[in-house]
Amino acid sequence: MINDIKKDTEKRMDKCLESLKINMKKVHTGRASPSMLDGIMIEYYGTLTPIRQLANIIIEDPRTLRVNIFDRSLSPLVKKAIISSNLGLNPNSDGHDIRIPLPTLTEERRKNLVKFVRGEAESCRVSLRNIRRDSNDKIKELLKHKAISEDEEHRMQEEIQKITNKKIKYIDSELVNKEKELMDF
Repeated sequence: MINDIKKDTEKRMDKCLESLKINMKKVHTGRASPSMLDGIMIEYYGTLTPIRQLANIIIEDPRTLRVNIFDRSLSPLVKKAIISSNLGLNPNSDGHDIRIPLPTLTEERRKNLVKFVRGEAESCRVSLRNIRRDSNDKIKELLKHKAISEDEEHRMQEEIQKITNKKIKYIDSELVNKEKELMDF
């Protein structure tokens, strides 16, 4: 029972960290990356389909992406989806492919991106603390029903805290790396 609580806690915390990684990838630094377009969906034969399933996304140079669409008739839909994705991208069509030049980042935009990234990291920390609280409540419930001793309760809460500290340290290191990436480019 106690090991189940510990495993569940780690699993939930790992999901939170994975979500943070995905959100951090969406913040682009002026450097072209195909993962920037991961969240874009195009309606294809009545279903929403990820852009990666409909096209090759190639880094043409450090500041330009090229989208090579398999079905040429989808070109206007793909272009429209990229524009409406709120990524601040302005795609250009050259007949067969769509080229996406990345705008240069101004100092103000960089600072706003750093604020956004810090907010994402803080919300992830709060989620981790909520998971820790839920786990500790489950442990206290076991103590209340006399399924575990007070020593076991104390030991488990310390283990949960160690896991939480490790995950928060990881968040802090990811945040420092992303801030450095945003400000140094």
